[in-house]
Amino acid sequence: MKKVLVTGISGYIGQHCALELLKQGYAVRGSVRNMAKKDKITGDLSKDFDTEGKLEFCKLDLLNDAGWDAAMEGCDYVLHVASPFINKEPKDENLYIKPAVEGTQRALKAAKKAGVKRMVLTSSMVSMLGDADESIEMNQSSWTNVHSKNVSAYAKSKTLAEKSAWKFIKEQDKPSPLELVVVNPGPVFGPTLSGDLSGASMGMYRDLILGKMPMLPQASINMSDVRDIAKIHVLALENEAASGQRFIVGTEKPYSFQEMAQVMKSNGYDKVSTKLAPNFLLKLMANFNRDLKSMRGFIGKTYTADVSPAMKTFDWKPYDFKSTVLDTAKSVQQVIDNK
Repeated sequence: MKKVLVTGISGYIGQHCALELLKQGYAVRGSVRNMAKKDKITGDLSKDFDTEGKLEFCKLDLLNDAGWDAAMEGCDYVLHVASPFINKEPKDENLYIKPAVEGTQRALKAAKKAGVKRMVLTSSMVSMLGDADESIEMNQSSWTNVHSKNVSAYAKSKTLAEKSAWKFIKEQDKPSPLELVVVNPGPVFGPTLSGDLSGASMGMYRDLILGKMPMLPQASINMSDVRDIAKIHVLALENEAASGQRFIVGTEKPYSFQEMAQVMKSNGYDKVSTKLAPNFLLKLMANFNRDLKSMRGFIGKTYTADVSPAMKTFDWKPYDFKSTVLDTAKSVQQVIDNK
């Protein structure tokens, strides 16, 4: 049985990747910063799959060398999912950038040293925004300009981490080279496996359902379903045509946050607001509000992304947007009801 190291297995995307790996017959070694989390993660994954003998854990920190070589031992592949994400714009952007870039480098160096065949890196569409000052169409060759004033610390961290990964791959020693595939999602939604609503996606749905989000930003982008993200991560491990490529994984067309709210509202979530916040007000408030500052590059814009390379390479069709919205809402509502 082939074994895959999943960094950041306790996270929203990491857990879904682990579940998809288990369902596809892989053994999983998941990294956590705190080993006290392993029983909760095992319990969450065991609701959907018998993890007995197929799931183990190791302790890793993106900012610490300890444990990386041991974590790679016996692993055929790596999914490097772990990356810092805080909803607010940090006072010091290096709180994002340092762990993202250094963690990616640690994962790559240890994987190369251990003779791992391929790594799949979780990046983001925020590494493809150009100057983040106009509506654009993104594709596999798009990059974010990290020097643009509209680019958030999170977008910088994902861009610099991904660029550092491609640089490593290009400059590595050629005998038995490590292969790299990068997955670039948009805003990620879909059911929660852990019941944790503290992340950006789940928190947004919680606030919408409870009527705590009175207005929405006017912004459109290709949205992603976490189950699609997990599926493509796993398919990318052994698909020969995927090596050396970055794939945008999301809906075939952009959707707005207002459209998302309208789907919820018309399906019985009565407290959901569909009102749009004025762009000028959001931009003004972004100068003072760290939550909004991280959204500045999206306000009033439509980002369109070409997902056809992923669809063609993996013979894949994205989840229907309405299904993603309603599955997410149902999952979040269940957590709210059980508290």
